[in-house]
Amino acid sequence: MRPVQKGICVDDGRELHMNIEIRRLREEDIADLARIEGEAFSMPWSERDFRELLSHFYCFYLTALADGRAVGCCGYTCSCGTAYIDNVVVEAGYRRQGIGQALMAELIAGGQKEGIEAFTLEVRVSNAPAIHLYKKFGFVSEGIRPGFYEKPAEDADIMWLRLKGQEETRADGG
Repeated sequence: MRPVQKGICVDDGRELHMNIEIRRLREEDIADLARIEGEAFSMPWSERDFRELLSHFYCFYLTALADGRAVGCCGYTCSCGTAYIDNVVVEAGYRRQGIGQALMAELIAGGQKEGIEAFTLEVRVSNAPAIHLYKKFGFVSEGIRPGFYEKPAEDADIMWLRLKGQEETRADGG
């Protein structure tokens, strides 16, 4: 992975300069990422959950560091050429600064190098910023998973990015 120098424009018009590095998940990232998860989600992943990722060859997880500190992560579990994006999270104080976009760009590029043919994920139907980000990368909605989320109960939008065989029709004929 490579470090990225960014000049980022945030909502109030300020331009922020920070060094962002995207790299593979490491043991030393886990405590910070579990804390970020706890702040972001009602059913967060634990340190144990993150630690397990390190032992599975079929998991590809990235960490975003801002000025040397873990501020987000994303990753997928691979099965039969499809990457199931399990998690995308950025610390609240670092959102809307391009970090999620940098993580997703590196994740997709890394998956392509590994021969991934398609990426899929679920996202809360109310999470407009995340849906907007995924659409920037070419993800499209292919269905709704009713009641997928708890605390609070909410449907999930099932999104796909198909890199190969996009001319094929979906299993439901769509």
